[in-house]
Amino acid sequence: MKYDYLIVGAGFAGSVMAERLASQMDKKVLVVEKRNHIAGNAYDEYDEHGILVHRYGPHIFHTNSKKVFEYLSQFTEWIPYEHKVLAKLNGSLYPIPINRLTVNKLYNKNFTTEKEVSDYFESVREKRYPILNSEDIIVNQVGVDLFEKFFRYYTKKQWNLEPRELNPSVCGRIPVRTNDDCRYFTDKYQFMPKDGYTKMFEKMLSHKNIEVILNTDYKDILDDIKFDKMIYTGPIDYFFDYQFGKLPYRSIRFMWETFDKEYFQEIAQINYTGKDDDYTRVVEHKYLSGQKANMTTISKEYPTFNGEPFYPIPNENNQEIFMRYKKESEKIKDVIFTGRLAEYKYYNMDQVVANTLNQFEKL
Repeated sequence: MKYDYLIVGAGFAGSVMAERLASQMDKKVLVVEKRNHIAGNAYDEYDEHGILVHRYGPHIFHTNSKKVFEYLSQFTEWIPYEHKVLAKLNGSLYPIPINRLTVNKLYNKNFTTEKEVSDYFESVREKRYPILNSEDIIVNQVGVDLFEKFFRYYTKKQWNLEPRELNPSVCGRIPVRTNDDCRYFTDKYQFMPKDGYTKMFEKMLSHKNIEVILNTDYKDILDDIKFDKMIYTGPIDYFFDYQFGKLPYRSIRFMWETFDKEYFQEIAQINYTGKDDDYTRVVEHKYLSGQKANMTTISKEYPTFNGEPFYPIPNENNQEIFMRYKKESEKIKDVIFTGRLAEYKYYNMDQVVANTLNQFEKL
């Protein structure tokens, strides 16, 4: 059979593009996925204790885009969910992102207005200009002590680099607040798919024009299939056989534990920001789905260089390598490179969906 499009990867970028091409343009689409499941890193499943777990870490849906929310709403019902995170430091828990409650508890203050908190940050911040890296961006906002306590060691564990070795965007993604809003995100739409992400992807890919092959490297079948165009969502360096060198990624090793009690911790996610813990965070998955059960499952995350590529490492050297691949990719007219791995860029889920919908509209 001949396909109009070969799509490499069944994560958000590949699946959204497949669904649009099939449903809106009546194209025949083959999706090839090297893992044994669809949904990319958003994949979730019920573990052996019946708890719905996010196998690649917590995926929290949040967006300000009505277009993205309405698009995905075709494939799932939603349950409201606002993510909250605490940071564990010297045995105590503090709200993250840093806000008025964090500052009051940590420094035994009694600030009651946003102005007091703002004035406090102004008094401790270290004016840095220009902002060249992730240390600069935080120290410039809240000073050295808060940077050391909440950002430095967590970032070092996460990336195996000091914050000063990373692009400002890494730590700059995390807001600093002067109010007592403890939500991790403030987006208009904050929900979780009612039956999980995998079910949502199943519906997205259920169109009669879409065929999905799992456990398959697309390079192994290129000679056996006919297609007009390719949508490539895999690592861009792999596409070009690493001709300019390998682009590095951080991955995560998960340690799973199940406890015979209703809850393990008081909130979905606790970050471990001190230098003595070698894991970055503990996630209790029941909170994410709202599931009721007498048992509970947690995951501890240990960042590593080995494993599935999770996070592109944003620094100058890696960006230079990527730009060489990007230049090569622009010479190929019948392949569209899209998604986190193909663009070597950290995207949130809603950003990937928005980006893919825009790419589709250009087609």
